[in-house]
Amino acid sequence: MSEAVDAVVIGAGVVGLAVGRALALEGRDVIVLEKNSAIGAETSSRSSEVIHAGIYYTPGSLKAQLCVRGRDALYRYCAEKGIPHRRCGKLLVAVTKDQTAQLELLRLTAATNGVADLRSVGREELAALEPAVVGAAALLSPSTGIVDSHALMLALQGDLEEAGGHVALRSALVGGRADGGSVRLRVDAEGDVTELHAKCVVNAGGLHAASVAHSIDALPGTVIPAMRYAKGNYFMYQGRSPFDHLVYPLPEPGGLGIHATLDLAGRTRFGPDVEWSDEVNYELDESRADAFYAAVRRYWPDLPEGSLSPGYVGVRPKLSGPGEPPADFLIDVAGQAGGARIVHLFGIESPGLTASLAIAAHVRARL
Repeated sequence: MSEAVDAVVIGAGVVGLAVGRALALEGRDVIVLEKNSAIGAETSSRSSEVIHAGIYYTPGSLKAQLCVRGRDALYRYCAEKGIPHRRCGKLLVAVTKDQTAQLELLRLTAATNGVADLRSVGREELAALEPAVVGAAALLSPSTGIVDSHALMLALQGDLEEAGGHVALRSALVGGRADGGSVRLRVDAEGDVTELHAKCVVNAGGLHAASVAHSIDALPGTVIPAMRYAKGNYFMYQGRSPFDHLVYPLPEPGGLGIHATLDLAGRTRFGPDVEWSDEVNYELDESRADAFYAAVRRYWPDLPEGSLSPGYVGVRPKLSGPGEPPADFLIDVAGQAGGARIVHLFGIESPGLTASLAIAAHVRARL
């Protein structure tokens, strides 16, 4: 069997759903393919659920631009749709005095990126804001918040379907090829193989974006990057949260340090750390708890022994590996003869959730 559609989006994580929604809202016939039995089953459901302000990213990069635009769009969307979220704010802490110069560099980077509300906090104000936290100074980010990521994805799916689009679960891409004015995709829906003819295709495969790209033949001019996987373990705090804000140490290679985040019920979790892996592996390494206690006690010395329990694991799709500078999002467009287009989204890690609506608008403008 075969079917002709305007657009196919591969991957029903938060970014794939946002892209599918954006295309459906402008009147396109859209199908979002998802190989798992539920939306957002991988990276999108295994994050810290943080709405980032845009502090860390290289000025002028896609991460910087799309994070700031996406943050504002996401807050508006959550308010409009009644999606649970909270602007709880974040404290980025310099534990020792010699780290304060790094805070100033981050403040300048954030200002260049358009984060206008970041302000410096001295030792006394830090103690007043978060009595449990010990540090020489901090940056307060009022624009940082948290969101119910599953409720967000359900809202995006609802908009997509209301506009006439469809989400096809348990539908795995087998392969495809460009053919004149369309891209022919073979899709396996639980043993039933269907061919879709699409005028445009968006590869939002997340951890699997490179393998998706390799499975579609005849992509002139497209260089498919090697994917690196940064596994992040999370541990849950068993007790009443000592924090009112998110609490972050200074960034470390590959991540933002083992930080404290809150969920919408006020519970505290710590993580993620950075554990480089050659494969996608969601098994939590409980032996890493000792490193968590040591890292958290640098800014919360009174963390009780035995108060952390295993949480969950997320895996981030990276375009840079250990010892390499952080890579930007890579949004690659391959034009085809006759007008068919393919957009590949590579390395969509943090701040991908925050930037999801802005990424969708960016992709829509390129199709």
